[in-house]
Amino acid sequence: MALDVGANVECKPQYLVQFAHMGSCYARYLLGRENPRVGLLSIGEEDSKGNQLVQETLPLLRGAKQLNFIGNVEGRDVFNGSCDVIVTDGFTGNVLLKTAESAATFLARSIKDEIQRDPLAMFGSLFMMPALGRLKRKLDWQEYGAVPLLGVNGGCFIGHGASGMRAFRSAIHTLTTFVENRVNEHIREEIQSDNVIPA
Repeated sequence: MALDVGANVECKPQYLVQFAHMGSCYARYLLGRENPRVGLLSIGEEDSKGNQLVQETLPLLRGAKQLNFIGNVEGRDVFNGSCDVIVTDGFTGNVLLKTAESAATFLARSIKDEIQRDPLAMFGSLFMMPALGRLKRKLDWQEYGAVPLLGVNGGCFIGHGASGMRAFRSAIHTLTTFVENRVNEHIREEIQSDNVIPA
């Protein structure tokens, strides 16, 4: 998961530390990651890389006791499983989100076009239908329904404007799990225990 993906375009280093705690708690209590790995999105893994915001945030994340901070990560690390939470400002995060959506749509369309172009591939795809169905469900935003607006004092989830019944059902399930697992309380406790000062 990535934070922020558009709510806070102008960020201070303290905000990114708070995002890291929010994402870590969400990954732990909703996604089942026992010790979520947190990475700071940059243009290189080296400590010397990145803009001023990244440079000022890096030591703060390193000093956060409650985080499993693994250091700087690059765009290529977003989908390779090297970390569970990626922290960045809302501008960069939104560009990342829209690029990922576009890439997923392009990939799905390209696979479909190539299969339809070849009769042998069409026949072979019949055997792959269960696997392709699982992949489609994994990438389908309606399976998740909505995403949380973390950092507000309560449960606030944002859904897609084109949401139908299935997306609403998924969103209600996710919101219920969020409240039952007391994610907001855990976020508050973790930030306070790490002495993260709101800016």
